[in-house]
Amino acid sequence: MGSLTVLKKYKHTFFLLLLCSGPAMAGIPGAGSPADTLALTLDEAVATALKNSYEIEIAKNNVEANTILNNYGVAGGLPTVALNATNTEQITQVYQKLNNGTEISRNAAAGNNTQVNLAAGMLLYNGRRVVATKKRLAELQYQSAEVLNSQIQNTIALVMTSYYDVVRQLSYINTIRTSIVASEKRLEILRVRKEAGMANNADIFQAEIDLNTLNQTLLNQQMVAQVAKTELLRTLTLDPKSAVTIKDTITVDNNMQLASVLDRLAANADIQAADHQIRINELIVRETAALRYPTVRFNAAYNFSRNQTAAGFTLLNRVVGPQAGITLAVPIYNGSAFKRQRQAAEIDTKNAHLQKNTLMRDYSANAVKMYQTYQSSIEQLETQKKNYSLSKQLLDLTLQRFELIQATIIDVREAQRSFEEAGYRLINLNYAAKAAEIELKRISNTLQ
Repeated sequence: MGSLTVLKKYKHTFFLLLLCSGPAMAGIPGAGSPADTLALTLDEAVATALKNSYEIEIAKNNVEANTILNNYGVAGGLPTVALNATNTEQITQVYQKLNNGTEISRNAAAGNNTQVNLAAGMLLYNGRRVVATKKRLAELQYQSAEVLNSQIQNTIALVMTSYYDVVRQLSYINTIRTSIVASEKRLEILRVRKEAGMANNADIFQAEIDLNTLNQTLLNQQMVAQVAKTELLRTLTLDPKSAVTIKDTITVDNNMQLASVLDRLAANADIQAADHQIRINELIVRETAALRYPTVRFNAAYNFSRNQTAAGFTLLNRVVGPQAGITLAVPIYNGSAFKRQRQAAEIDTKNAHLQKNTLMRDYSANAVKMYQTYQSSIEQLETQKKNYSLSKQLLDLTLQRFELIQATIIDVREAQRSFEEAGYRLINLNYAAKAAEIELKRISNTLQ
């Protein structure tokens, strides 16, 4: 997707601050985080990043600068006009002896010399170097636009990954809270039993230890979630101390195909920029080759010259008038510098091809690796959702049996452990699949 299209997509959501609702992750129940000052959706986060990103602003400025430089005048193809003026005052000692026997001798003779020149020049021919330079300037402009597009894609990918990392961390909190509810229920049952003389202090102490451990785990996870929020705020170029709440789900696109991603690698902004670099280097070869051709320039000027002295044979000399002419410069020998510059430019062109091939190789390998992660996560996701649902049912059932004295404390703790592990695996699989999807779309230039 082009940089302008992406910016237009999000321009209407730059200043929206909408409240959104829903569990932190589909299929995982639990209370969300407490309401904070700023509620962010994904679209708002992306729009804020596109608006505030320093990196995007720098890339936009580079596009603007290269657009300004893309001009025939910068390439040397337009006429030049210059006005030059000098005025010199002097005091001299004059001694002249003329052929008629007259002698002139004077000390401290004042003199004045004034020169004014309005000159214009026009390049007529220089081996089409101007044409090559103008095309190179255009390629630099196009390349900077692709760099901007790449920066936009990278920023969107970074924001989405950071945003869903916050969702992941909040989902861990929900899982821990559900387990805490189970531990509180277990402790409540044991206290009722103790009052009836059916439980001992050891069981209660162990239940309290388990509950305290879960509460400590919750505090640690809340800290991790807050760190993830701070990183997201940094990505959005917002005050890292800002209070923010996110309530969202991780929804994975299940229809991505590796073949379509690989087919679109050529549309990647970095690959496009590498293509432009190849053309830039090819045009530099043409520019350096043109140095060996003759240069023809048309020159015209209007001159004013006034020379006045207080003594001497000529007391006043004034010349006014136009002039015009053609200058031909033919390079004959300069120590083979032009030839060597062209050879070096040709090597740079070969390197540009190799750099593009390297990018294609790396992006292809990265696409395959990301797709393997994506496919593996998708394949495991459905099974893990069932495991999570079963583990939740098992925890509820074990608590009921524990209340009826049909299950032991060990059974409850094992059910809790299974539930927590199933929740963590489900969250991680969901996040891994989404992160791989984001990277695949970034690589194929389809992120939006």
